[in-house]
Amino acid sequence: MSGFSEQARRLCGQAGLLLGWRPEDFWRATPDELADALMALHDLVGAPATPLARTTLNQLMERHPDG
Repeated sequence: MSGFSEQARRLCGQAGLLLGWRPEDFWRATPDELADALMALHDLVGAPATPLARTTLNQLMERHPDG
């Protein structure tokens, strides 16, 4: 299990990368505000993409042999 400082550093980095937050934005936010911002981002992005099936990849490679 990681400690508070490691988890805070990870969350602060994610907030910066995903939300464009500066460190002071992260530290001023409440846990609920961070959760709401991340949930709003999740809603914008939608469901994770389905991996490409090998058969589909093979069909694409046949149709477009030059890559």
